[in-house]
Amino acid sequence: MNALRPLRLFSRPFAGCLRRPAPNPAARRFASSPADQPEFQSILDQPAQLVRSGKKKHGPGLLVLIAIPVTAFAMGTWQVQRLEWKTALVARYEDRLLRPPLPLPPAIDTTHLGDFDYRRVLATGRFRHDQEMLLGPRIHEGENGFTVVTPLEREGGSTVLVARGWINKKKMRQEDRRDELPEGEVTVEGLLRSPWKKNFFTPPNAPEKGEFYFPDVAQMAGLVGAQPVWIEATQEPDLVVAMESEAKGRPIGRPAEVNLRNNHLQYIVTWYGLSAATTFMLFLLLRKPPSGIRRQVRHSKEWS
Repeated sequence: MNALRPLRLFSRPFAGCLRRPAPNPAARRFASSPADQPEFQSILDQPAQLVRSGKKKHGPGLLVLIAIPVTAFAMGTWQVQRLEWKTALVARYEDRLLRPPLPLPPAIDTTHLGDFDYRRVLATGRFRHDQEMLLGPRIHEGENGFTVVTPLEREGGSTVLVARGWINKKKMRQEDRRDELPEGEVTVEGLLRSPWKKNFFTPPNAPEKGEFYFPDVAQMAGLVGAQPVWIEATQEPDLVVAMESEAKGRPIGRPAEVNLRNNHLQYIVTWYGLSAATTFMLFLLLRKPPSGIRRQVRHSKEWS
């Protein structure tokens, strides 16, 4: 046992001499450094570039976004011109209403009817109830009915069309309003109106069926051999009289006033408001800062 002890003492150092040395991590890392290559260029050899991050390319869609506020502004400007035109037109019609009624001449030059639109006139003659036409349906105070159109045959003059007023649908048959069909010579005070333009959604008239949806003055006058002259009978607004007339089937005339729609101011506010809103949105879209870092350093990749 004692003889083997010296061998045991020398076994450990001898075993340690046989171990391989531990590799150095730093030496392994830089054993093949890119800087040792002759074609290597340092990052410092190229200057850094400051670029805007988050930059977007809008493309053709940006033209559409620009066209919206421009078009809205143009429409608003057009409505300003329309408002000036409509205001002048209403003022001209109201001036005609203030003038005393003009007796209707025996012969009427229909080519100048537009110069007398909304002019108060007096027409004397006999109603041709046998040629009566019902225009409608027309709504009055929530009730369904028709406008009674009766030719007025003038002695020594031409026959004209008179829109006597509105009647309830229940009184559309002449037998139900026989007492409200004036006989003999009558004098009608009303407004001389120029022909209208047919609405695209209004169905065409059917004279063979006695159905008239639109006041086609030329067509209606041709059916009864009258001049294409349209007069709308007027009366003072009175609720009691109107209720009594409706019950008896007596036509309710229109008030002597200009009833042209003038909503151009609302259109101006709408179009200019749309233009301002879309312009502000377009500004935010083009000038909106990126959500992250506004600028970042981007190294040039074109080193060669």
